[in-house]
Amino acid sequence: MSDRRGGEDPVDILLVEDNPGDVRLTREAFEAGQIRNTLHVARDGVEALEFLRQQGEYADVPRPDIVLLDLNLPRKDGDEVLAEIRADPDLETLPVIVLTSSSAEEDVVRSYELQANAFLTKPVDPMEFVEIVRSFQEFWLSVVRLPPEGES
Repeated sequence: MSDRRGGEDPVDILLVEDNPGDVRLTREAFEAGQIRNTLHVARDGVEALEFLRQQGEYADVPRPDIVLLDLNLPRKDGDEVLAEIRADPDLETLPVIVLTSSSAEEDVVRSYELQANAFLTKPVDPMEFVEIVRSFQEFWLSVVRLPPEGES
């Protein structure tokens, strides 16, 4: 990770999402924003961890600056992915934002127990969903300073 605030390099974001419609909406919301970013997509928890650990076909991908993580994923759910990220010394400081359709209190509590940096509930309305992504982008990619390369 590099300190991308104010820099010219795009911010690398890993979106872990199995719903093609949500991937499309997220991509459109980021494209409409003013911050340069590269959105990578993993469609399940196993693929997400392989990407983050740069294993197999992901050996040459950049380490993302931030992860947007759905909880309801095939093969390995979001809670398992988050627990593995926080247990891995190479990934433990990586900012992880849970972005899920769940608003269940137990999911919120569990995500924070697993050290998620934030929990966002996806609205059903597509325009509201785009607004949530824009709000995320404004805060996490404009205001927050992310750790530099080698610090995570």
